[in-house]
Amino acid sequence: MAGTALRGRLTWQVATVAALTRETDAVCTIGLEPPDWPGHRAGQHLDVRLTAEDGYRAERSYSIASAPGEQLAITVERLDDGEVSPYLTEELRVGDQLELRGPIGGYFVWQPGDASSLTLLAGGSGVVPLRCILRDRLRTGSDVPARLLYSARALPDVIYRDELGQHHDGVQVSYTLTRDHPPGWTGYTGRINASLLTDVAWPAAANPLAYVCGPTSFVETAAAELVDLGYSPERVKTERFGATGGR
Repeated sequence: MAGTALRGRLTWQVATVAALTRETDAVCTIGLEPPDWPGHRAGQHLDVRLTAEDGYRAERSYSIASAPGEQLAITVERLDDGEVSPYLTEELRVGDQLELRGPIGGYFVWQPGDASSLTLLAGGSGVVPLRCILRDRLRTGSDVPARLLYSARALPDVIYRDELGQHHDGVQVSYTLTRDHPPGWTGYTGRINASLLTDVAWPAAANPLAYVCGPTSFVETAAAELVDLGYSPERVKTERFGATGGR
């Protein structure tokens, strides 16, 4: 109910598409220039609304991919049976306009000083708000150490692969590939489990703050494993694809 009330107070505005970046075959980052953006915090999302010629409207929510202070951007994964994502990832062009409102959300957010260490767990396009957190960490000069574990089907499906591979000071990035891996792959394979998290995540004794984002099954499993490893439930923040309807 709180999220619905918040949306009711937000005003739709028309933003211009300023940039399009192909991240993978199915994923595109869209840079936006809204006329009156109030600013956002890392981890928030926004609503996008499309209106068809016959007046039919479709709304979806997408995590904000850009850090506060950067050009506003969302990253969208195409679903072949989706109403909105095929248009956003295949037909949209620079100079086109989109209706949006936001920012939305106050739970799955991070700001410098929130934690002594960060454990970030991403499943597929759940990496988007976590990338926003890492960018904000870099932008603000935060020295909070962070460990990101990214679960993807295969290496070509890794979003922001070049950017994440730059390994900024204090950030450790690990991948686990669940379906296919290239010859000679020495990284992790398979789904997230307690053994993998013991290797990669900060130990509970460090009292880290954890952010977990991805499909519902991924989030539920990963969050439960963190709690079993000793993480305080209130220190594990979760965001599911279905929670914001981002498709």
